[in-house]
Amino acid sequence: MPKTELKIRVFGDTVLRKKAKAVRKITGYHRDMLSQMARLMYDSKGIGLAAPQVGIGEMMIVVDIGDGLYKLVNPKIVKKEGFQVIQEGCLSVPGISLKVRRAKKVSVEAIDENGDHIFIEAKDLLACVLQHEIDHLYGRLIIDYSSLLDRIKIKKRLEKLKKESSHEELPEPETKSYKLQL
Repeated sequence: MPKTELKIRVFGDTVLRKKAKAVRKITGYHRDMLSQMARLMYDSKGIGLAAPQVGIGEMMIVVDIGDGLYKLVNPKIVKKEGFQVIQEGCLSVPGISLKVRRAKKVSVEAIDENGDHIFIEAKDLLACVLQHEIDHLYGRLIIDYSSLLDRIKIKKRLEKLKKESSHEELPEPETKSYKLQL
């Protein structure tokens, strides 16, 4: 697999708050992006990654909690049962970990990278990760689930992340630039 060129976007980047668009037709581009997202997820020691986290505004996620890789297009939660509270972190909100209440079991419908419809019955950690990544497709982050006390505790860290994301350097243009000397 070629080295990934994608970069994880962090809190403060507006792409993280935008709703992703459904994929109408899976192409080679989508399969390549899913593979690159998986590589980046593994390289970053994550267990899930959504397309908006790498600046792609389409409904795609990758998930691997250790039982195998899921590459999902247009995933949709069709059923939720019970609840659980798990300490969650997020690659797009580094350095912050929060307790989040989610469904204990979920049923997810999606399309795999080959265009086949799939149905996943998930519970516990897998259910949590699927909900977390699908949240990203709708512009939701773990901090949206935080209590008032947690928000006060993480406020400075979030401000720092926001400031850092707004000062990221733009990629170098392909053309050479020259300084004018007067």
